[in-house]
Amino acid sequence: MDSDGTRDARGTHANPVPRPAEPREASAVPPMPPVPPGAPPRPDGSAFLTWLRTSRPETAPGVWRFGHRPRPEQEPERIPARQLLSGAVIAFLVGWLVWSLLWNGYLGGWWVLPLELFTPDSWRQNDHVGNAVLWYSYYTLIAVAIMLVVGRLGRWGEVWRRYGPPAWRSAVPAAEPAPAPEQDPAEWPQLRRAGAHEAAERLAAEARAGLMRDVDHARLDRAWQGVRSGTHTLASFTGAVLKDGSAACLHPSGERDVPARQARHDLLTGQVRLGTTADDPRNPYHYRGSGLALGPELLGTSLLAVGPAGSGKTGAVIRPLAESLCLHALAGRAAVVVVGAAGAGLGPAESYDVVVRIGHPDSVYDLDLYGGTTDPDEAAAILAEALVGDLADPHPGGDSRRSTTVLAQLLGPFRAVHDRFPSVPELRQLLDGTPGPLAALRKALTDTGQEPLLRELDARERQMAHPGDVGAVLADRIALLDRPAFAAFFDTSGQSRPFSLKALDHPVRVRIDLPQRGHADASRILARLVLAQFTASVTVREDRSLFACLLLDDASGVVTPESVRGIQRLRSAHAGTVLTLRTLDDVPRPLRGPLLGATGCRMALSGLTPWDGQDFAEVWGKEWTETRDVTDRQIIAETPAGKAVHMLRRVITGQAPTARAVTVRQVERERWSASELAHGVPPGHAVLSLTTVQGEHAPPLLVDLRG
Repeated sequence: MDSDGTRDARGTHANPVPRPAEPREASAVPPMPPVPPGAPPRPDGSAFLTWLRTSRPETAPGVWRFGHRPRPEQEPERIPARQLLSGAVIAFLVGWLVWSLLWNGYLGGWWVLPLELFTPDSWRQNDHVGNAVLWYSYYTLIAVAIMLVVGRLGRWGEVWRRYGPPAWRSAVPAAEPAPAPEQDPAEWPQLRRAGAHEAAERLAAEARAGLMRDVDHARLDRAWQGVRSGTHTLASFTGAVLKDGSAACLHPSGERDVPARQARHDLLTGQVRLGTTADDPRNPYHYRGSGLALGPELLGTSLLAVGPAGSGKTGAVIRPLAESLCLHALAGRAAVVVVGAAGAGLGPAESYDVVVRIGHPDSVYDLDLYGGTTDPDEAAAILAEALVGDLADPHPGGDSRRSTTVLAQLLGPFRAVHDRFPSVPELRQLLDGTPGPLAALRKALTDTGQEPLLRELDARERQMAHPGDVGAVLADRIALLDRPAFAAFFDTSGQSRPFSLKALDHPVRVRIDLPQRGHADASRILARLVLAQFTASVTVREDRSLFACLLLDDASGVVTPESVRGIQRLRSAHAGTVLTLRTLDDVPRPLRGPLLGATGCRMALSGLTPWDGQDFAEVWGKEWTETRDVTDRQIIAETPAGKAVHMLRRVITGQAPTARAVTVRQVERERWSASELAHGVPPGHAVLSLTTVQGEHAPPLLVDLRG
């Protein structure tokens, strides 16, 4: 305090006075702040630990397991509200009447005999206070007994649960008890059992500090599976964890998450939530109101989604699945290829490792026309399927072997001479039978003494002279790719960066943009090419622990006899496809049944046409249901009194007296009829049936894709 009575402000926070800076060494550096200036503080790990410890019970196929509360298989009988309330009121009135009759002695005094027989006389006569307590206690006991009986008959408990305070309170899930340390997934008990205590402590500490994400947990769990299978050593895994913590064993891209998420994902179960199963009588009771989710165990049987434009095929199905599979790829669990039109909204380019923008001059990557193979016969089969697969006999036994032979007769000799396959312009010249390139190829084969390949070339030249030669059709189709917009693509000289689907042995994320505008026919050829390369490459992988999936947005003109056979082989190769169609009319009629049979998951979106609905109704089959036939028969009175009563009833109710007869029958009916699929599916909804790779089935479910 100063002499004038004022407080010195130095050292106070309210009015600080600047002081001269104290001299310090020039080399002194201020401490680094824990977070960048302006950045929010780091979150703790409570949210991650809550997510990790949330229960995920085993459920039926397609149910969102995260925090799911199972429901009974059969719907419990629910009494109508009017019947329930009227029964409760009538039971109360009956109980009141019985008590009134007992109290006023209209039913005699027998109901007090138990008290008189089992209690001494002194209790009832000597002490007035004790006598009153004894009798009124007995009255209360009798009243409570009457209330219990009539309450049970009137279902008062059900009224209390449905309309009382239990129904007013919001349904807040009870907090789950904390798991034991040896069962807590946040403590990594599997590492501790294997002796890697230091690695487990490091990961548990980072989880509690909020430094671990769901992708990190899934990636480290995948790496630990590699240790258990012998792919990696325990020492290398432990060393990586002690060095980098939750950032160990990173994806080759170095990313730990996608830029943004639009769907709900649970990487612990591998599911992505697409919507909510509607509370509809046509859905099984244990599915109603639960989340609907898909994972690799369902996508491994392939998915076919059919619906008109704007029904949600891309935004509600393809985009969430692509996002989920990209997260799986970052965790080292999957490889994904997403194919669609440029600008279709398949996710940002930053979510993918490779983006092939065919026909775009700024595309960094090219597409390998021959799928990375060096075998001319395999390359010819893939290319023939892409070029003329849609022209093959659409019946299930049809194929394109003639086209494969024609291409093999040219690809084999060309590769033997040039040690590469021909580019698009070179292949077009060979198919057109241009004399110059064929003569040069013949001369090179003659100089090197390739007699078997010369015979192949001779056979091709003889076939060119015959009418109906397949080479002319192949030349017309390859000409669709020999356009100025594609001049910089499909390079075989090694000057570009071609992407090959042989890379699906690695957890790669690929997006291929097709040039839809102005090149629709070329886009369909390229879509068939990618599908053919995918089915050919995933079935010959050495490491099938990675789940490989192809998402093809708009598969119009892509379904061929060979592609249907290829899809059927994917389940055993730990791979699957997701195809979308605007209508089944885009598939040849003989192939619609085989296509629906080859895919284990089938989705019919709102707006389906009745003739498309008929195909779905046939593949979903029929089921036995219970029907009730109600018949009202008019009652004819025989006596004058009966006629008077009937006349009075008709005046009061306005209807003639009738007797109702109910007949219950078991009938077989379609699960979903074509008319219901066309007119009974609300906007934003879909009907979806599911099959897992283990063979478990889920019946067709009405799903709200907006939930």
